[in-house]
Amino acid sequence: MHVAVFGAGYAGLTAVRRLERALPDSVELTLVTDEPYHLVQHELHRVIRRPDVTETICVPLENLTSRATRRIERVESIDPVSGTATLTNGTIEYDYAAVCLGAETDFHGLDGVREHAIPLKRLEHAERIRAAVRAAEGSDIVVGGGGLSGVQVAGEIAALASEEGYDATVRLVERNDSVAPGFEPAFQRAIRETLDEHGIDVRTGVGVTGASENRVELDTGESLPSETLVWTGGIRGPDALAGERVATRETLRGENGTFYVGDSARVTDATGAAVPASAQTALREANVAADNIAALVEHELTGGSSFEPSLDRYGFDSPGWVVSVGDDAVAQVGPTVLRGQAARAAKAGIGAAHLSSIGAITNASTLVREEL
Repeated sequence: MHVAVFGAGYAGLTAVRRLERALPDSVELTLVTDEPYHLVQHELHRVIRRPDVTETICVPLENLTSRATRRIERVESIDPVSGTATLTNGTIEYDYAAVCLGAETDFHGLDGVREHAIPLKRLEHAERIRAAVRAAEGSDIVVGGGGLSGVQVAGEIAALASEEGYDATVRLVERNDSVAPGFEPAFQRAIRETLDEHGIDVRTGVGVTGASENRVELDTGESLPSETLVWTGGIRGPDALAGERVATRETLRGENGTFYVGDSARVTDATGAAVPASAQTALREANVAADNIAALVEHELTGGSSFEPSLDRYGFDSPGWVVSVGDDAVAQVGPTVLRGQAARAAKAGIGAAHLSSIGAITNASTLVREEL
């Protein structure tokens, strides 16, 4: 029997490590990912200002997995009906799989945006943003999309420009009426106030309609100067899933033995609520998917009854949220909104807790020192 995990982000790494412990040795376990390391995605924006953070947030997979076979290849497509996946160099067959390929940036077909904007999904994206800002010595920078990712990017660019002594204008454009759309108003207000304090020009209720080499067009008819355009304005499914985020219910099971986890999926949880795409969601979903796969494998290997075992159901319950703005931060823990040192400590603690949970203790302690 063969179990495959596609992707080694938050969901994929969590799933494969749990399956390594849960599956019997007779079951083959394969991890397929296009990079030989695990990236702490929610700290990626830090590389824009501090490239040396790369060593802390990129952890070699050989240090994190034990018995799983690692294949460093790109997943081109997945056929859940036949239980096969096409990779860069061949195909693999599986009995059960966890698809944890994350999401890609959605440019929404906006004229010129894909061609002229830099997204922030991979290490090389952060490096490109840093290089572009430094090459233009700041100048006019536009960040399209005012969700948590856009807020963090804008804050990091503004901090970089300040440290380098650039005369830069950083604009954050969000089509909704507030930054961090979908979050509690008190959290939104605190983020907006922090952005204002850091000199970031925030435009809400304004959508981007297109971009050229040095301009960004808005739906108001206004045109903004832009030497550097960063796009964080939405996500879509991975190319291996034809750009779709697969709709799944609370067991995370798709067709047959294929489970969809993290940003690759649009999950409706046990309460019927839509689950937001986030790191904390991916981590918790991965545990549910891995346990369900292990239960199905055990049922099949032990020749159980014709009825499959009852599967665990995922229910979304967030302990809170935190976002950084340069060296500042804003956190929401329950109904309480925190700023300043308390929020910074929360931010550092989240990253350190994740690194510790995967066995990267040295990286965790280094991250705390860097964040605080």
